[in-house]
Amino acid sequence: MTGLRSLVEADVPTVAALERELFARSAWTEPMIRDELTAPGRYYVAMTDDEDAVLAYAGSWFDGDVSQVMTLGVASRAQRHGLGRILLRALLDHARGLGASAMFLEVAVDNDAALALYTAEGFEILARRPRYYQPEDVDAWTMRLML
Repeated sequence: MTGLRSLVEADVPTVAALERELFARSAWTEPMIRDELTAPGRYYVAMTDDEDAVLAYAGSWFDGDVSQVMTLGVASRAQRHGLGRILLRALLDHARGLGASAMFLEVAVDNDAALALYTAEGFEILARRPRYYQPEDVDAWTMRLML
């Protein structure tokens, strides 16, 4: 069984390890994650196991008009259990609660699982961003969901 809660400072080492597992060379570092947790307009949540260990995490940014998915990651051992969908819906609910007009994100063009999640929730592809993911040199789809 898992639970949804806010991501906190004590989670940073676990999230950094998951970032390396999931995103390799483009992973956020511990200082980057700490900065994100305290930056204005940010909202970060985690899905945890029975011992409160982080299995998945997600975050968004709100600029007063639109929201943007900053990150969403699910540990390999916890994938295919719907945790990504729960986290994405938490971000969407939060954005709606703030009065955001839309939610945007960028996702690697070769990330089929993420693309399936986002399109199932109603996101539409707007454009292709060449070489967005560095240093991997991978293109990204820019996507939007009107709220």
